[in-house]
Amino acid sequence: VLAVERWVVVCKPISNFRFTETHAIMGVAFSWIMAATCAVPPLVGWSRYIPEGMQCSCGVDYYTRAEGFNNESFVIYMFIVHFLAPLIVIFFCYGRLLCAVKEAAAAQQESETTQRAEREVTRMVIIMVIGYLTSWLPYASVAWYIFTHQGTEFGPLFMTIPAFFAKSSALYNPMIYICMNK
Repeated sequence: VLAVERWVVVCKPISNFRFTETHAIMGVAFSWIMAATCAVPPLVGWSRYIPEGMQCSCGVDYYTRAEGFNNESFVIYMFIVHFLAPLIVIFFCYGRLLCAVKEAAAAQQESETTQRAEREVTRMVIIMVIGYLTSWLPYASVAWYIFTHQGTEFGPLFMTIPAFFAKSSALYNPMIYICMNK
């Protein structure tokens, strides 16, 4: 949502677009819908939650192909809809944003303000992408590995550390965004 918001505001793919409170509410609503489509299915029987890692938190059952839970389809759904799709959107939006900012800076090369803005936007984009990849790539990779290598032995830290980074993103992702957009 943040990447799309930045892209729409800076790149203006929709002419005469003004970001309003309604758009902010739609972004929050979309975030909640995505969270619900991620969290609710195991509660109603599509896969299930089980203790993961050090057994101090729960996660989706990537570990078994338990009959009756359809874990396989849910893991594939989660990987595509809640990891790959956001990653593609982030790369597209931030890529277009960087191109637009670089074009504006090139058009006004003598303007120190424009050059500084380009550097700040570039830095924010890099930090946001690294933040997303740092939090979710290890978790998605380990979960996919566990899913595709059923029965492989691994220690509790194997999933605990990636789960910690993934779950911490709820804290540090907004902090990065707030600090970078003073």
